[in-house]
Amino acid sequence: MIDISKRLKNLPPYLFAEIDRIKKDLREKGIELVDLSIGDPDQPTPAHIIEKLCEAARDPKNHRYALDQGLLEFRVAISNWYKKRFNVELDPHTEIQPLIGSKEGIAHLPLAFLNSGDIALIPDPCYPPYKGGTILADGKPYLLPLLKENNFLPDLKKISSSILKRAKILFLNYPNNPTASICPEDFYREVIRFAHKNRILVCHDAAYSEISFDGYRAPSFLQFEGAKEIGIEFHSLSKTYNMTGWRIGWVCGNKEAVKAIGKIKTNIDSGIFQAIQIAGISALETDSSHIEKMNRMYKERRDFLIEGLGKIGWKIDKPLATFYVWAPLPKPFRSSLKFSQILLEEAKVVVTPGIGFGKFGEGFVRFSLTNSLEMIEEAVERIRKLL
Repeated sequence: MIDISKRLKNLPPYLFAEIDRIKKDLREKGIELVDLSIGDPDQPTPAHIIEKLCEAARDPKNHRYALDQGLLEFRVAISNWYKKRFNVELDPHTEIQPLIGSKEGIAHLPLAFLNSGDIALIPDPCYPPYKGGTILADGKPYLLPLLKENNFLPDLKKISSSILKRAKILFLNYPNNPTASICPEDFYREVIRFAHKNRILVCHDAAYSEISFDGYRAPSFLQFEGAKEIGIEFHSLSKTYNMTGWRIGWVCGNKEAVKAIGKIKTNIDSGIFQAIQIAGISALETDSSHIEKMNRMYKERRDFLIEGLGKIGWKIDKPLATFYVWAPLPKPFRSSLKFSQILLEEAKVVVTPGIGFGKFGEGFVRFSLTNSLEMIEEAVERIRKLL
């Protein structure tokens, strides 16, 4: 009899893996679904990035083990992008660590900073690897509710002194997944004061910074005074350049923290395939027209979905960022899981129940805008018939 570790037993089922299983079962039965559940861009990676990958993949020197720290050229491209986009100075030698997708770095981060029983302050609802990585490192997740009445910001003042004594890291994520909320600049400043006072490392996930609408542009956490002394930021090419399957991202900021994550990686992986890093340089040097085009497309989808559901009485606020819509359950429904099951079974529309992102996600479902306008139109019509 093979027994698994307590850490693995303590992990909840990974939400998207379970959704994929259910979708696969239904499709095998010939059922046509409209899938608005998972945030995987439906548009192709820009052609010039693919061409650069092909060119680099033909070069035998790129077939060897990559260095864990990544190509210096790729780190310089990240540094240049941060300077141009956020006016943040990053030393490519000490303040940037490439990752096999930001998820990999987020999940491994607690191994670098938590001892057994140490606390990670984690927003709830949240991207699941914040909790999963903490549990696998034998740390303790302490949940910070993200509530509509608080604009989906954690209330740092409500954290007790006894918790703060054991807290080592704070996860933040704005623009936010799953709530699609944004973070006021004053709150970032509050976080920096809080982290300095309590000697806590801030780990900001900025994967959705480039997807925004209606004149809004997301800042970087690192652009605020004092942030780099106590913080790091995760970023990725996945959402910005439709490169989810390529697995390429980075962490940057505080050099001691970046170095610690790099040490974890030297014991776990052998770096990103160099041809993908070279393609990543091409992505970061892409002009702004690609992002502007993608944002126009997501805005059109956002408006059609929310306005269409509004016409049948389901009122939802329009988000200013991300390609998600965080929708309160329509009356009389109270269980996000039950409502999602009804949508799946009766309307054949797939959404993500809010409870899957944490207990404070109850009362909401998340729509993803990563499907065509035609499919979103079909989803609205199916939901109209159901409701």
